[in-house]
Amino acid sequence: MVKVLFVCMGNICRSPVAEAVFRRLLEDAGLTDKVFVDSAGTHSYHAGSAPDKRSQAAALHRGLDLSALRARRVMEEDFEIFDYLLVMDLDNYEHLLALCAEPERRDKIRLLMDYAPGLRVREVPDPYYGGMSGFERVMDLVEEAAQGLMLHIRERYRI
Repeated sequence: MVKVLFVCMGNICRSPVAEAVFRRLLEDAGLTDKVFVDSAGTHSYHAGSAPDKRSQAAALHRGLDLSALRARRVMEEDFEIFDYLLVMDLDNYEHLLALCAEPERRDKIRLLMDYAPGLRVREVPDPYYGGMSGFERVMDLVEEAAQGLMLHIRERYRI
């Protein structure tokens, strides 16, 4: 089974959206038994909390319910368990590199937007301190990158 972890700072805005978007793609493709998806944050500010209400609203507008998700912090064992640790921005990318004690596992850490090269956007911006348009932008970027990730995984693992 392929295992994917989406990572942002607090695990209440971007990474739970990515988890839900990618999970829906897997369900639509009938691949939920072949790919496991989770999300986490590099910081524990919101551990145990539901996603931000604005993330939930933006996701619900597109048919995704985030209400059952709960924030957690990235754990050391995540670097062993997951095949992909996909971060939303360069700050969290650097943070994960520093957290990863085993250099040979660092190649699992990538920017999510690497899977949407046509957009020419490297980071999914943190919408936390902005308005609803930022959360809609996150949805747009994540949906595009999730499609590219799905294609990559299907080709790499022939599923």
